[in-house]
Amino acid sequence: MDRRILAELQSDGRITNHDLAARVGLSPSPCLRRVRQLEEAGVIRNYVGLVDPAALGLPVTAFVRVRLDGQDDRHLAAFEEEVAGFPEVMECYLMTGESDYQLRVLVASLAAFEDFLRQKLIRIAGVSQVVSSFALRPVVYRTAIPVDKTDA
Repeated sequence: MDRRILAELQSDGRITNHDLAARVGLSPSPCLRRVRQLEEAGVIRNYVGLVDPAALGLPVTAFVRVRLDGQDDRHLAAFEEEVAGFPEVMECYLMTGESDYQLRVLVASLAAFEDFLRQKLIRIAGVSQVVSSFALRPVVYRTAIPVDKTDA
């Protein structure tokens, strides 16, 4: 039942409890109780509105791989603290392989990306290599977790 609730909420985060209960086959009170339990357990972290970046003047998506000159806790923590403060960085992952980090960056133009790169990213102490790629267009973009496919 929780998975059905999660699937519906991921499809429409603004759904009323009454409509959610009807879609998942519960009465409203037990449905609301389950939603609250999912929120308290941290399964549901937040409710958001998805905004089209291009509509706000941010049509350029760059994927940036970053290598640091040291991979100890001090270097990693310093990089993560700095990059978390950059509004252009939509996602940042600690990686295995040839790069230490993978970033998804949204900017208004290639010139704006160059400014981000030169004025922010490469000025972080310990950054030794940056490799960038630009998205031509999204092919698959999902925000919903496949709750019906997990073993959890």
